[in-house]
Parts: sequence; C-alpha cells; structure tokens
Amino acid sequence: MRLELRVCQHCLDGDHPGHEDKTALLQDMVACAERIEEYKEVLDLDAVHIRKVRDDEPGKPAALPVVSATIQNDQVVLNDTQLVAEGQDGTMLLYANPDDILTVLAGNVDEISKAVPEDVTVDLSEPGAQIVSEADLGADPDRQPDQ
Repeated sequence: MRLELRVCQHCLDGDHPGHEDKTALLQDMVACAERIEEYKEVLDLDAVHIRKVRDDEPGKPAALPVVSATIQNDQVVLNDTQLVAEGQDGTMLLYANPDDILTVLAGNVDEISKAVPEDVTVDLSEPGAQIVSEADLGADPDRQPDQ
C-alpha cells in the first residue's frame, strides 16, 4: 500500500494572506504524513510520498497517477490538496476535502501509536485538533505508551 499527500507549497508557507487556517491545516497534514513516513513499516506501507506543488512547475503527482479537479467559473481547476491511498490490489482512494485528509492521516498516526511504545503524537494546530476531535477516531486521550 502507498500514500501520496499533495499540497500547495505557497499555501503551506503561508504566502496567501487570509488563509492562516488553511496554512495550519496543511502544516498539520504534512506533519502527520512525515510521521507516517517515519513509521510506515508499522502500517505495512510500501511508500509515503509528500508532494509540494508550486505555481511554476507542473502539478503532477510524485508517484500515484491521480489528480482531482473541480470546476470553478466554468473552468477545470486541479485541486492543489489531495491524499491518494493505493491498496495492495491497485484500488485507489482519493481524498480531496482537507478535513477528510487530516482525519485519515491522524487516524494513521493513531494506529501507529497503538503499535509502538514511544510517543508518536503530532502537535496539531487549533483548527486541526478541532477537526480530528470531531472525527472521534476512537483514540484514548489518557492512554500512556507501553513501558
């Protein structure tokens, strides 16, 4: 199984005034994806790709050939944020909603935390923590890592 997170580099860097919540969510997504990449063997993942797209380069995926799009003002616009998960059988799941993306990634981090003794927690922004808490991933907030 493989995962690929694609985000806009400019949004991630906070280059778009007025999009602070989006920047925080993207930073949360990348932090979760990096933690998943670090512990990918725990989840039996073959690869985790994090693709940061800029305006001056093609927005092609790094590894998984899937790109989501929307229609805005009668034009097709590629989504700059998406998560693609490819299963063992080649089936691909595409998440384009930022709340869904963060929830899926945080759920994977939660699964890692159940399998390893060390603390793998990712410090989420306030909006990110709110999204994940509303998703109720079944995590026990009082759980202590195994000794």
